[in-house]
Formats: sequence, structure tokens, C-alpha cells
Amino acid sequence: MIIDTHMHIYDDKYVDKEKVIKNALDNGVKKMIVIGYDKESSLKALELSKKYDFIYLAVGLHPSEVQNETDTDLTWLTNILDNEKVIAIGEVGLDYYWDKTYVEEQKYFFKKQIELSKKYNLPLIIHNRDAMQDTFDIIKDEKVRGVLHCYGGSYEMAKELTKRGWYLGIGGVVTFKNAKTIKEVVEKIDLKYLLTETDSPYLAPTPHRGELNEPAYTKYVLEEISKIKGIDVKEVEKQVEENVYNLFGI
Repeated sequence: MIIDTHMHIYDDKYVDKEKVIKNALDNGVKKMIVIGYDKESSLKALELSKKYDFIYLAVGLHPSEVQNETDTDLTWLTNILDNEKVIAIGEVGLDYYWDKTYVEEQKYFFKKQIELSKKYNLPLIIHNRDAMQDTFDIIKDEKVRGVLHCYGGSYEMAKELTKRGWYLGIGGVVTFKNAKTIKEVVEKIDLKYLLTETDSPYLAPTPHRGELNEPAYTKYVLEEISKIKGIDVKEVEKQVEENVYNLFGI
């Protein structure tokens, strides 16, 4: 079974969402996790999960949205966590790429959602961009589990994370010819810590690089992991399915 653990197919970039979902199913993707990043997107994700039994969701407050967020947002987020289709809190974390104006606010909401993760016993889906050390410093001693979505850190950092039980989300970037660091991570880190994702509609893998990404393209990520590790793609698929169950319970 192929599983896309991170996608945003409620996005308006998809003219025909039904077609995208059908294409995913036709390409062997049997489970998908749709990810929210604010109230509007989280509610859209919830509606999709209600419509399709094979779609699960994560809800959360993204670091790039903190300038628009208040503690009231933590209230609606808390109220939605009891929904049976919610299997994680995310995406949450730190992002210093676009703007460093709200670093303390980002850390505040990140830590608040870590507390929710503990309270509701839900794993975290962490977004990190240009903030790897601060992200690690915040989570390294926390008694929580989760995945570093679209992992972009070093092999050395990957070792420290997996040593603490964290998973690494591997997406389309691993198929890029010049993506040496993530290829090294995939090669050296035990397969039991890797998850497949697309981050659709972003970061489409080769041979669709530059196009609109789709959950159907998860297969290219699996094939690249298989190639890098020198093992059969079915073995990768089976282990990722087990990893998804171990982390998310689905």
C-alpha cells in the first residue's frame, strides 16, 4: 500500500479535486493525510476527510501565519482535536526563510501545540525551514513523537532526531539530481524512520518537476528510496506502511 503522509489537495490550484484523488487511487495510493496550516485550511481538510474514508487529517497553526494568530486560534484548534479523523497536530514548527520578524511568536505557538500534542496524545507534523537548530533545541527533550516534514537537514541532525524516535518525511526533492544531502540521509538512516510524502501541490518529483504535484506521484519517491537503498520497492512500501501505523495508528 502506498501512503502519502503530507498533502494539501484542498488547494484552489486543483481545478478538479475528484480527478486528483482518483488518479492517486489508480496509482496505488490507498491512504492520504491532508494537512491544515490555519483554521480555514484545517476545516477544508476536515471536510475532505469526512467525504473519503481513506483520507485522514492533521490540523495546526503554521509558523508563517503567526502574525495573524491569537490564543483564540488555539481554542478552535483544541475543539477539533477530538474528531476521529484527526491523527496528528500539524503542520507546526518554525520558518525563518521568509521573515524573522516573528521568531518569538513562532516559538510560542510551536510550544503551545507541543503541549496539545502531549495532552491529546497526538503526534506532531513539524515544518522547519532555515530553523533546524532552534527546532531541535525545542523538541529534543520533549516526550512527544512525530515527523519532520520535508526533511531538509543534515545526516548528523537526522541521526540525533531518529535516535529520539522522530520520523523523517521524504518527498519529491529526493528525486532531484543535485539533492545530495537528502540522498545521503535516505541512504544512511534506517528505513524504519522514513515516511513518504508529496506536499502536493508543491515540490513535484522528477519527472514532473515544475508541475503541479499530486498524491499519485508518491510512487516516484518510493522508487527513489528503493534505488538509493538498493532494495526492492515493495520492501520500501511495506516498511513505510508499518511506519505510518506505528506513528499515526492508521
